[in-house]
Amino acid sequence: MIPLADENPTGSKPYVVYLLIVLNIFVYVVDYLGTQIIRGIPINGLWDYSMVPAAVVTNSPVPVRIQYGPYVFTLPHQGLDPQWLTIFTSMFMHASIAHIGGNMLYLWIFGNNVEDALGHLRFLFFYLLCGVAAALAHIFANPMSQVPTVGASGAIAGVLGAYFYLYPANRVRTVVFLGFFWDLVEIPAVIVLGIWFLTQLLNLGGSGGYLHGGGGVAYWAHVGGFVAGVILIALFGGTRLRKPRRRYYARFGEYRYYPLNRWR
Repeated sequence: MIPLADENPTGSKPYVVYLLIVLNIFVYVVDYLGTQIIRGIPINGLWDYSMVPAAVVTNSPVPVRIQYGPYVFTLPHQGLDPQWLTIFTSMFMHASIAHIGGNMLYLWIFGNNVEDALGHLRFLFFYLLCGVAAALAHIFANPMSQVPTVGASGAIAGVLGAYFYLYPANRVRTVVFLGFFWDLVEIPAVIVLGIWFLTQLLNLGGSGGYLHGGGGVAYWAHVGGFVAGVILIALFGGTRLRKPRRRYYARFGEYRYYPLNRWR
């Protein structure tokens, strides 16, 4: 099931969503172009900006484990000083085209409405808070993990949690696969995002980090980000943040128009 768009127009331009998408793509390109060969393994250029839970917990560099093909290697990883800064830098890094493509798709579909509800600056603050909460959830579940972790999915999971809370009944245009066949259907957001969250919960037992080549997924970060998004959006105002959408209806035979407020 792949969401493509929602039916929820906004009253303002989602400038922060645009900025985040451009920034994530820019960092990915820089990271990819800076690829270097270490011990015969291609390592992206911004390697030291990825987050390693064990390094954050101990606040010191630790050697990391990465997977390349069927093999797992141990490589040096300097990180930053202090190490917790990698919580923020890793939010803008991605392991592959599929990784960044999926994250940016979800941010594009659901982020604009949450930004419209919160306003630009509060949305940016909300996004970063969700990213931090997601990283802390991953570290809590894997405190001594030596697997480098990258990706915006924890912060975006918070955006999904906020959308789930604010607009559960809004329909999402979704591609649904049925064996060898697929169909394009409109499904309420509560079902689309509810299935996504349930999938993350069911995979918690296999949660790890983003091994090189996409060999692991930080499911605890997804769950932590989503829950943080629900809690934070409630603290920021909850359903009161939803803005009324004005529609105009003309009385037949007259030129007067009567505005009618309707909740999105």
